[in-house]
Formats: sequence, structure tokens, C-alpha cells
Amino acid sequence: MPERVDDQEDRGLLRIGLAEVYNPSMEPALRPGDLLVVRYGGVVRPGHVVVVRHPFQHDLLIVKRVVERRAGGWWVQGDNPSVRNDSREFGVVPDDLVVARAWVRLRPLRRVQRTPGALLGWVFSAVWPLPSRRLRAR
Repeated sequence: MPERVDDQEDRGLLRIGLAEVYNPSMEPALRPGDLLVVRYGGVVRPGHVVVVRHPFQHDLLIVKRVVERRAGGWWVQGDNPSVRNDSREFGVVPDDLVVARAWVRLRPLRRVQRTPGALLGWVFSAVWPLPSRRLRAR
């Protein structure tokens, strides 16, 4: 069942912000240095990419994909199986630690992308919506 993230009452009318990816836990979908346009509040479902407070270090925000709803909160994991800073390490994330849901990835231009072909490739991949990886029943 989808749940709302509503602990950000003071964010203003748009309730939109930016988050930066710092580690490789979400590769290949998100790389370190990528920016995410996030929405505070809204519906969270399995497959969504979310920003959560680390359950043991509340000053640390991490980006993970929601896998499923469990008793007490959400099971979240990174897309990179070799990095285990997720629910496999700290368990279920309570609802009140889910801060925002990611909408769009913004990939910054890197210095090595100066050829016309590399620049064109960056243009097509720089702004990318974050689709759900949830399996759909047919």
C-alpha cells in the first residue's frame, strides 16, 4: 500500500529540492555527482528512488530504491549489490525517516566530454526521469 511522506511541512508550496549522489550504491542508475530533483511529501511505492535518513546516523541522508513495505516501514536497497549500506545492513526504515522521493536525475557535464559526439550523448542522458523498476502484473 502506498504511503505519504508528510514530515516536511515547512518546505513551502512547491516542496521540491535537490539532492546529490555521493557514493556508488545506486550504480548504474545513479553515479556519484548526479543531482536528483526530489519532492518532499507524496506517495512512496516499491520501485521508487527515495532519500532517507540513515536509521543509525540521523544527520546522514542516503539515496536508495524502495523494495517493499514491511512491518514498521520500508525495505530499501541500492541498485549496486556490492555496496551494502541499505536495509540488508540496518533493517527496515521507519516512515518518519523517508524524507523525499526522487523525480528526475540531472547528470553534470564532465570535463572529458568535449567532443561533439560526447556532448550530444550528454545532452540526451543528462536529464532523465527515474522510472519505477517494479514488476507489473499483466
